[in-house]
Amino acid sequence: MSRLEAKKPSLCKSEPLTSEKVRATLCVLKGILTSSYGPSGRLKQVHSGLGGCVCTTSQSSALLSNLPVTHPILKILTTSTKNHVSCFSDCGLFTAILCCNLIENVQRTGLTPTTVIKLNQHLLRLCTHYLKSESCGCRIPVDFSSPQTLLCLVRSVVTSKPACMLTREETDHISALVLKAFLLTIPENTKDRLILGKSIIVPLKGHRVLDSTVLPGILIEVSEVQLMKILPIKKSDAFKVALFCSSLSGDLSDTGEGTVVVSSGVCLENAVLEQLLNLGRQLVSDHVDLVMCQKVIHPSLKQFLSMHRVIAIDRVGVALMEPLSKVTGTQPIGS
Repeated sequence: MSRLEAKKPSLCKSEPLTSEKVRATLCVLKGILTSSYGPSGRLKQVHSGLGGCVCTTSQSSALLSNLPVTHPILKILTTSTKNHVSCFSDCGLFTAILCCNLIENVQRTGLTPTTVIKLNQHLLRLCTHYLKSESCGCRIPVDFSSPQTLLCLVRSVVTSKPACMLTREETDHISALVLKAFLLTIPENTKDRLILGKSIIVPLKGHRVLDSTVLPGILIEVSEVQLMKILPIKKSDAFKVALFCSSLSGDLSDTGEGTVVVSSGVCLENAVLEQLLNLGRQLVSDHVDLVMCQKVIHPSLKQFLSMHRVIAIDRVGVALMEPLSKVTGTQPIGS
């Protein structure tokens, strides 16, 4: 597809924050964000002039991702806000509005940039100290034996999402599920530092809101064809699991550095495949029920394991290796 315009080289411009163009663009962005903020915030419909779907939302991540931002100042601001949301999963609109207000106040005061930076850093230290203090008004004492306070807090967040159009019964149900999912992320035994688990929301079309549920465990994405081969699982007792963090594809590039000595008349690919099948025979003889690999499993090895009713799942990814190791109690096999 040809371009409508010739591609222009990137330009770096030095433009003061006090210019009228910066003020106008910031004012427009702040108006969009402010009118979307809080329980009385209104929904926005964002549509690209080039076509595509219409996005109806008041959520910061969806709003900032769909807004066609071109001004460098707004690009920095929106990118910083999206990074904040990706790290903390909250307060996207508040962060963006705060940044807009800080820039506007700098324009009004007329202070030098160096003075403003030092002043903002000092204010940040004061705010952080207050938020960590026991006298902070944002702190809410919570009794986990009676989670009514937490439930009210979750319900207030859910009811502030007008696009969900939930009934009171659905709001109560979703609030209880969100609280349950949060409590399940808290480990029973903590050592030096508390590390919370992770919750993943999987949307399903054509189902009622009241059919939503919380399933503790680890979510592993597999293809529909592979899932039909796995289900139904008839074994009721504990599974034997083998977890591999090295590739089982038979590709020699994954074996690391070194020298491979091949005898005359030996087919290297067949020799590697035979070693993989020997591994499969060993797994079958050890009565392993589930084989999971961080990378790729050779199709022939997959077929061999499937013939012996061993479930094989590959391309698990590095992010799930540590949780899988903890849940199954296995040590990942590296070679």
